[in-house]
Amino acid sequence: MRRVEQVMGFPVSLRIDDESVPESAADAVFAWLNEADVRFSPFKPDSEVSRLDRGELSDIGEDLTEILGLCEHYRTATGGAFDARLPGRGLDPCAVVKGWSVQRAAELLAAAGARRFCLNAGGDVVAAGGPWRVGVRHPDHADRLCTVLELTDGAVATSARYERGDHIIDGRTGRPATGLLSLTVVAPTLTEADAVATAAFAMGTEGVEWAAGLEGCEVFAVDAGRRVLRTAGFPVAGEGMAAA
Repeated sequence: MRRVEQVMGFPVSLRIDDESVPESAADAVFAWLNEADVRFSPFKPDSEVSRLDRGELSDIGEDLTEILGLCEHYRTATGGAFDARLPGRGLDPCAVVKGWSVQRAAELLAAAGARRFCLNAGGDVVAAGGPWRVGVRHPDHADRLCTVLELTDGAVATSARYERGDHIIDGRTGRPATGLLSLTVVAPTLTEADAVATAAFAMGTEGVEWAAGLEGCEVFAVDAGRRVLRTAGFPVAGEGMAAA
């Protein structure tokens, strides 16, 4: 089964190789992702996040409580480099919501009996029953890969400057994080991989060592000088840039 839909402003593709999994499992995945977008997008004025930011939400549900808890965890862990409440901006938990919601979608698939699947949300991937090969885009050339990794059961997320420019802010300085060109994290869940990739990118080059020190995380990064920084356990299947 294969399906692609536009959710949260980017394409989400789903591949399920189990023949016994019903089409309703895919329906549930995209219904949940659309629900998460409606409820937690800071760009939708009626979302829970927007209403909370305006002081209009008195009862915070379990999901939003979990999201805010993750934001606070990474703010503390990075010394403020990662911050969902930057001065002059509204509450923006997108760096947590994307990975968290896609990971929950993967859990819906597993609960429906899927054992071999790949869910790709705008380049961030959660997969099961591999091996799957996942390419990481070259930071300078859109038509090239800088590495290819092999993923069996787990997740991979990349934060970079090539798609949206200098959009990741270092909360300690209030300025764009420019020490890295791209940073890819492999972790057991996309909740962790996506948040860690953004948080580490916000920290700059020191974020590579910070992310590498987290249990279960492997890192591949390209710094502003185009040096490759890679942990020994990063599951490389093939690569186009030599490690420094």
